Amino acid sequence: MKRSFHLCETIIANRGFYLFIERNDQLSGILFVYLRTMITDMTKKAYTDQEEQIARFAKAMGHPARMAILQFLVRQDSCFFGDIHEVLPIAKATVSQHLKELKEAGLIQGEIETPKVRYCINRANWTVARNLFVGFFCDCKDKDSCCG
Repeated sequence: MKRSFHLCETIIANRGFYLFIERNDQLSGILFVYLRTMITDMTKKAYTDQEEQIARFAKAMGHPARMAILQFLVRQDSCFFGDIHEVLPIAKATVSQHLKELKEAGLIQGEIETPKVRYCINRANWTVARNLFVGFFCDCKDKDSCCG
């Protein structure tokens, strides 16, 4: 059985995305809605790898509790064993989520799930993060602000 579709409307969304609405009279006028993209737009990469990496590090560091965790771990000589909420002013209920964000960003390493809780700074990624941030902030030329 051949199905006949009638294009009711095409809505151009944004940046190569097209929204199509079709009706099939043989199936009691059921509407089909689908989104299509242009392949050429999908091959363009909007950001560099460095921009994506520094944004990931910045996002992970974008909460005061995570900054406190990082500052605490940087001062440790070895992996930290135990509950960090006992030494930092962080609610026990949120510690695992903060550690998860830091681990996913690559800033810390180790086991963050009980019963084997131990973690430390990921020194290799710490160096990468430091170099990215130094490069980012040093790109701003020393000059007076043009805005006042």
